[in-house]
Amino acid sequence: MPGLLEDFFANPTSSLITTHIYPWHYKDKSALIGDAAHAIVPFYGQGMNAGFEDCTVLSALLDKYHQDWETILKEYEARRKPNGDAVAQLALLNFTEMRDKVADPMFLERKKIEKELGKRYPNEFVSVYEMVSFGHTPYNTAIQCIQAQDQLLQRIMNEGDFFKQAEGKGFDARLGQWVSEYHHAVQQLDFGNEA
Repeated sequence: MPGLLEDFFANPTSSLITTHIYPWHYKDKSALIGDAAHAIVPFYGQGMNAGFEDCTVLSALLDKYHQDWETILKEYEARRKPNGDAVAQLALLNFTEMRDKVADPMFLERKKIEKELGKRYPNEFVSVYEMVSFGHTPYNTAIQCIQAQDQLLQRIMNEGDFFKQAEGKGFDARLGQWVSEYHHAVQQLDFGNEA
């Protein structure tokens, strides 16, 4: 690419930003979607997906309410604003995680335990990252799962070396109970496939 270095240094870089905007619509006249409504830092890789989800919700509301734009835009905002705020929070949390924790042995151990829980209990435990990146869990639901996952994983890690403990039947029974309690708690949340 001729001129790459010159182009690189001639074009200024911009700051990464997160926007929190309200309202997202004005009466029955207009609405913000995608980055206009919820610009986020790129540390979760969900910005475009969140915009597509906005479009999917608007399309479904058009099918439901036809030309009733006031209802469409009001309901669109009510459904998507919490998810727009949540994906912004997830992206910032992931940035902090990548910046501060990836060299921390306890954090790395936690990630190994998360992966193992997903293998042992695929119907009861899915990490928040996998919920968001490889599923259709609403962003707002994923945010609400963080605290429950933190509590579960801290409980497990308080027992000592997970992989040594996991070999014992007594620990395995307790682990199954803890995962069951976690699963019951998060099932109260909205995991609907509606964007």
